[in-house]
Amino acid sequence: MPRHAPAAPLVRAAITTPHGTFLAHFTDHGLVRIGFPSQSKREVRSDELSEKQERWLKLTRAALAQLFAGEKLRDTPPHDESAGTDFQRAVWHSLRQIQAGQTRTYSQIAAAIGRPRAVRAVGTACGANPIPLLIPCHRVVAANGLGGFSGGLAWKKRLLAAEAAALKTRSARR
Repeated sequence: MPRHAPAAPLVRAAITTPHGTFLAHFTDHGLVRIGFPSQSKREVRSDELSEKQERWLKLTRAALAQLFAGEKLRDTPPHDESAGTDFQRAVWHSLRQIQAGQTRTYSQIAAAIGRPRAVRAVGTACGANPIPLLIPCHRVVAANGLGGFSGGLAWKKRLLAAEAAALKTRSARR
């Protein structure tokens, strides 16, 4: 089944972090997309959000802070994955099972969803992930190295390093 746009209207909200301003897109069903900071310095204005979208924005902001601290995500807004195919949603579900500080290969994800020969398709689904920070495709690596990442390899390395550092800190405290 081809990807399609979400049926519900999109509203957007800027989330300013020490790592740049991310752009979150919401429908009435949840967070549908989050974009990495642009290289441009243009200001991004937020649309008017409903009360529930405001709550989801707060959850998204908190989740980004947790992610950059290498912490386990405690609570995230509902995800509107209606633009994904059944296969993509299966991959994205599998990605959410990978704990912070851990990685899986594309072939491990393919096996986990019962499609062991669909390794390249898993990579494509990771690249199509519209919520790449909260659906952690940065934790999926190639068998011979990092692989790709929709936000770029610098972001993938940054996110994996933050998670690894947080794990070391937690281990040292024990």
